Amino acid sequence: MTTHKPLVVITGASSGIGLATARLLSRRGHALLLLARRLEPMLQLQLPNSLALSVDVSDRAAVLAAVAQAEQRFGPVDAIINNAGVMLLGSIATQDPGEWDRMLDINVRGLLNGIHAVAAGMVERKHGTIINVSSVAGRKTFPNHVAYVGTKFAVSGLSENLREELSPSNVRVITIEPGAVETELLSHTSDEAIKAGYNDWKQGMGGVLTADNIAEVIDFAYGQPQSVCIREIVVCATRQQQ
Repeated sequence: MTTHKPLVVITGASSGIGLATARLLSRRGHALLLLARRLEPMLQLQLPNSLALSVDVSDRAAVLAAVAQAEQRFGPVDAIINNAGVMLLGSIATQDPGEWDRMLDINVRGLLNGIHAVAAGMVERKHGTIINVSSVAGRKTFPNHVAYVGTKFAVSGLSENLREELSPSNVRVITIEPGAVETELLSHTSDEAIKAGYNDWKQGMGGVLTADNIAEVIDFAYGQPQSVCIREIVVCATRQQQ
């Protein structure tokens, strides 16, 4: 007998928005597949009806295998939250191009791998939800964000196209576009001057959103009836002007 709500996959579940969303959806009673490169933080959550696996989302075969393993245990995926991402800020004239590659691999290809792992089953069942975490940087530009903005514009654009393609099959696609959030994301940036300026910008607005704020937004959008698709949510701290 099933003792849990349908399976939700969360990528980037070892910290920040992914971890906060895992906690919240577990409280809602969902079975969870938690994916991230770092395994220990996910295991420390000790969530019931959950499977935590060390997976790099840029590894398509590993993502497919993880989803298959979770579905065998918990049943079909009802939703995926494509949250894994890196933000490597830098001046385009001096930034290491390897950082561009890393962002493209995780922010874009990794997200497509997540979609690939669940879309066919959702279309066949005529039911499912794909939630892609983009950014307000998927709508507008910021200093030292050229490559990052490019990846997030890609996420927002492909999400809208995906929504149009899957909507006849009763599959929802929801794009979440947060502004500045207090997470580990900025720590990935190697340029200390850029990090200091970004932190000053955050403090200048009197603080930013928390990961729990975004988890609640995701929960709200996902919690609507399947016949209701909140296509896009842009959410920022009230005092964030950009």
